Amino acid sequence: MKCLSISQPFADLIISGKKTIELRKWNTNFRGEFLIHAPIKIRIEDCKRLKITKKLVTGAIIGKAELYDVKKYNSSKEVKNDQKFHFASKNFQDKTFGFKIKNGKPLRIPILWKGQLGFFDVELSKARIKNKDIVTDIIDEEYRYQWIGHH
Repeated sequence: MKCLSISQPFADLIISGKKTIELRKWNTNFRGEFLIHAPIKIRIEDCKRLKITKKLVTGAIIGKAELYDVKKYNSSKEVKNDQKFHFASKNFQDKTFGFKIKNGKPLRIPILWKGQLGFFDVELSKARIKNKDIVTDIIDEEYRYQWIGHH
């Protein structure tokens, strides 16, 4: 499955359904469901600006969402007009693409993972985690929560 690293607190805002546009310097043809990875580094200034004080999970896959479209921004004014959807600071620099996201959901149990640049492939293989019973429990629990007990 595809995965994208998104800095905290923005990853948390996406999985809670509050952030629906992720700004990037690059475009993508990818559409569909993807995993959300929160890197180790937290953007402290953005947490202060957005008044986020809760403890944020980092260094892990924390949720999933669906990328359904990409918006091309032609000016910083256009980016500013969408600020209530992307929550970026006023320093937009050269962020010219907005990944339009919906259906953000947290994983009940974050999965420790090392991030990468751009969209990257993640296979939740039991071989990556030494205790295979934990992996089976995580996948089974997530499946029950997402598909059986949540509809």
